[in-house]
Amino acid sequence: MTDKTRVLVVDDDSEIRQLLGRYLEGQGFATALAGDRRECEAKIAQFAPDLVVLDVMLPDGSGLDICRDIKNRTPGLAVILLTALKEDVDRIIGLELGADDYLGKPFNPRELSARIKAVLRRGGPTPETAEQPLSVSGAIFRFETYRMDTVTRAVTDAQGAEIELTGTEFDLLRIFLERPGRVLSRETLLDLLHGRASVDPFDRTIDVSMSRLRRRFGDGGVFRLFKTVRNGGYQFAAHVEREERTP
Repeated sequence: MTDKTRVLVVDDDSEIRQLLGRYLEGQGFATALAGDRRECEAKIAQFAPDLVVLDVMLPDGSGLDICRDIKNRTPGLAVILLTALKEDVDRIIGLELGADDYLGKPFNPRELSARIKAVLRRGGPTPETAEQPLSVSGAIFRFETYRMDTVTRAVTDAQGAEIELTGTEFDLLRIFLERPGRVLSRETLLDLLHGRASVDPFDRTIDVSMSRLRRRFGDGGVFRLFKTVRNGGYQFAAHVEREERTP
């Protein structure tokens, strides 16, 4: 990340906008400010930000809708949502729509700066699957009513309909299927996914990916497949069957 990393702050509160703009400028970011959706879209086109700090509540539209549109048009543009502390629904929906992180109001600008840096660090090119520390042999996994083919990189349900997963979500699920029942820490999962462990307390890569993966399988709030182990990490709790894939 360079000193000229561009951050667009979108918030309808002018005092908050100006405060964050000044603080982030002092942290070495180039910043632009917007107070509503119309201005946000114009600044994205003109300023070409690397990351958007986006309030969920705007006078002319929802930040969730803007987040979805951003991710549809420019998937590589990072988004951090600002939500009220009790707006769990907005937080969950925001993660489903592709937000890279979220921060509850009120917050310390220092924490926002740290989260911006963490998101940008993990937003670099992801190594190809063949270079990641995953099993290289072709295999078929079955769990609950689902089937994963590691060669075609497809996951299907009992009716044969494909479950749409991102590359990271697929690789994360495969890590769990290859290690059923094991408690895997966030650091271990990061290392297995990208060949690195995190020492940054603000790095939520795994937590964000796990939230999305759970929602893909209707596991939100039930945790029948993925269990959170306090002070431990995550565990895949379902029975897994594996067979080597024949050519």
